[in-house]
Amino acid sequence: MGLRSYWESIKIRYKIGDFLTYFLLAVSVILIVGFFAIILAVIFLGGYERVTWEFLTQAPEHGMTEGGIFPAIIGTVLLVIVTTIFSVPLGIITAIYLVEYGNKESAFYKFVNGSINLLASIPTIVIGMFGLAFFVVYIGGMIDNTFYGGKLTWGKPALIWAGLTMGLVSLPVVVSSVREALEAVPESLKEASFALGATKMETILKVILPRAFTGVLTGTILGVSRSTGEVAPVLFTGAAYFLPYLPSSLTDQFMELGYHIYVMATQSVDVDATLPIQFATTLVLLSITFILNVLAIIVRRRLRRELYV
Repeated sequence: MGLRSYWESIKIRYKIGDFLTYFLLAVSVILIVGFFAIILAVIFLGGYERVTWEFLTQAPEHGMTEGGIFPAIIGTVLLVIVTTIFSVPLGIITAIYLVEYGNKESAFYKFVNGSINLLASIPTIVIGMFGLAFFVVYIGGMIDNTFYGGKLTWGKPALIWAGLTMGLVSLPVVVSSVREALEAVPESLKEASFALGATKMETILKVILPRAFTGVLTGTILGVSRSTGEVAPVLFTGAAYFLPYLPSSLTDQFMELGYHIYVMATQSVDVDATLPIQFATTLVLLSITFILNVLAIIVRRRLRRELYV
């Protein structure tokens, strides 16, 4: 075989390899998009007729076979607020330490970094059990014994314990997103700040955080939106099957959209009768999550345009 024929055969093999690579990638993308479209279509077709104003503003009735999901919507919103208050500040502080203060060779840095990675890999059902044992039984029981003479006030499933437990779920996402945003800030800006006499804290507050603000905000929204649809963490720590009232304090139980879908699908007196409500509730939950993600994208683009143009 001549040299020319040899190179031609190599080119043919490369072309075949490129074709197979692009073909497999295209098939993978089509499968992913196809399954996603099928899921959305099934949910939309099964529930869009039930999503009315009355459905969004009324409480469940007749064993949750009729009525609406208003208490579950309010409970989900309150849960997101408590989760945000707990996870966002803690996540930002942790990310600042890992990027700006931590020594990558120190044992403490490795412990914090490894803990965040490990927390992201723990199943949410395990985090829910931890929330029950630590927040509800231990912390809540300690507060009861100290201030309320052992009366069951804090040592029971409640909104605050569910929010803290859900915060553990969203914390790794917040830390990772904020960390990436902080690491993207050019070193030249930090050096210029130090050259002008600014301290480490002044540089972080006045140079690094404003520059990384879009990434920080996007990360926090995505972290909270990820926890919106989780059921396992609130299953043991605060969610209720049905409540005739809205939560009025942090120690009250609450209804939640994800848990509402679960109980209707598994514990309803008539599962078949609740099937349209299940689809409609799922559609509302997906819409809330979708809105949060779109909000993160819009805010990031607008802030980038205002800051860098």
